[in-house]
Amino acid sequence: MFAAQQLNRATQLILICSLLWIEAPGLSMSSLVSSQTEDFIDWWQHAVFYQIYPRSFKDSNGDGIGDLQGIISKLPYLAETGITATWLSPIFQSPMVDFGYDISDYKAIQPEYGSMADFEQLVHKASSLGIKIILDFVPNHSSDQHEWFKKSVARDPVYENFYVWADGKKDEQGIRQPPNNWQSVFYGSAWEWNEQRQQYYLHQFTKEQPDLNYRNPAVVQAMDEVLLFWLNKGVAGFRIDAVNHLYENEDLADEPLSGKTADPLSYEYTKHVHTKDLPEVLAMVQHWRQLLDDYSAKHPDGVTRIMMTEAYADLHVLMDYYETAAGVRGSQLPFNFHFITDVDGDSDARDFVFNVEKWLIYMPRGHAANWVMGNHDNPRVASRFGSASVDAMNMLLLTLPGVAVTYNGEELGMEDYREISWEDTVDPPARNAGKKDYKKVSRDPERTPFQWSNASNAGFSTAAKTWLPVNPNYLVLNLAAQQEAARSHYKVYKALLELRKLPTLRRGRFNIEALSRAVFALRRTLKDYETIVTIINVSAKEQLINLTDFINGPHTLIVEVAGVDSTYKPGQALSSSALALAPHEGLICRLIEA
Repeated sequence: MFAAQQLNRATQLILICSLLWIEAPGLSMSSLVSSQTEDFIDWWQHAVFYQIYPRSFKDSNGDGIGDLQGIISKLPYLAETGITATWLSPIFQSPMVDFGYDISDYKAIQPEYGSMADFEQLVHKASSLGIKIILDFVPNHSSDQHEWFKKSVARDPVYENFYVWADGKKDEQGIRQPPNNWQSVFYGSAWEWNEQRQQYYLHQFTKEQPDLNYRNPAVVQAMDEVLLFWLNKGVAGFRIDAVNHLYENEDLADEPLSGKTADPLSYEYTKHVHTKDLPEVLAMVQHWRQLLDDYSAKHPDGVTRIMMTEAYADLHVLMDYYETAAGVRGSQLPFNFHFITDVDGDSDARDFVFNVEKWLIYMPRGHAANWVMGNHDNPRVASRFGSASVDAMNMLLLTLPGVAVTYNGEELGMEDYREISWEDTVDPPARNAGKKDYKKVSRDPERTPFQWSNASNAGFSTAAKTWLPVNPNYLVLNLAAQQEAARSHYKVYKALLELRKLPTLRRGRFNIEALSRAVFALRRTLKDYETIVTIINVSAKEQLINLTDFINGPHTLIVEVAGVDSTYKPGQALSSSALALAPHEGLICRLIEA
């Protein structure tokens, strides 16, 4: 059973840097200016974090698998694009059951990806190009191949309670059953019987990913040492995976039924009140924030070390990750997934406005908003919203206040490859779903190799076979073609990153309105600087709009960034009283007051 110890809530360092501030009413964004310079914002508060899925980014040695040397070779591309921070999905030693999210050694590099020397070279090269490295930290569970788990199975006194173990129970026929009705996120019971130890262990994901026991202080200490190890290697922070799964109720009570499905093995079968979002999770996040703040304070020559947290959770819960009502701070960036979970190609302008406003309304003052448009677990932007919306969605992402997160390939408008065969499918949830239903749940389609060129395997690898098939559309949809084209998604994205350097977009006040069910607009203003306006048509029909009321007068608009298929060009003057937008068109303009 669980060890009984409770982790004490850690006190937090008081931040002295100025953060973005949401003012009420009107959702205006201002800032707590602490100097007369324009660049008072800390490095991460307006950054674009570029997520790299290492296995699919670039293969340097021809084995069909992306690796660290491949990433190193493409760092100049990131720098040229304007990226200043990149988050690497797990690169640690792993049996690769869940492709890096099952870690067998937290302080070693997966051999397929390279060596520790390769990682050190990556950090050094990235630093020379002005790019900071964020690592994906997976604390909820390890691999069952980790030495900790093997020793826990053997009841080594040091590791006996490193994981969540429980006795089973007998049913009416006397047959052994799991301790309760908890399910794995990936389908099936969350409990697996271990014959050697004669107990069940908890695994909220695959059975090869046993849950660690954070009620044991030795586990907390071991994970602190992991964080410090990589901080000493020069990383700028961590993205914390599945953080709201860290704790479970000790009494192991059955979870209440949800009524959503009759399948007792489905994750939707119960309400996860005993296995997610427990108060102790927040205390653990605050503890890690303290560790990072202490490290930053002791190494003032370096940058602020930050934490980004992944939790698909209620908005009120996520806001406490930022800061509790008592003022205790946790994650700098609790990921905002609303553009993934709450809007899609069928959403209208009001839906987009609502999902922007609700985050800003609930976010505690003194914190930076963040916007995640895509990741390795969800369909790509072009597949969710349609390829015609790629530029508009990137315009929205990159002109909102705060931090933006881009998944590799979204700058090109890469699309899911939904025709991956059952034989080529490797994603655990998809394999669990079986040949009939695997396409409904597979994450492989959004994880296919990066499309660098129209060369073999899209320029990703020289191997005869890549770990996942390359999307066949690489022949026309690839970086090289977009770099050469007069207009392309990539060139739009690059122009947006350049535009983000404007003081107005770094520090300007913000407001957003639905001008109709089809069109919404957002405005960024800053005293003594020109106003920037983003207008987006989310409908499949051309829209004629009048922006006069929104911009407080019949001012002239000068196009700053237009989409690939737009009839408008940068520098073109437009009337604000009669602006035509093509279906799914986005447009960014500078306002010239009359």
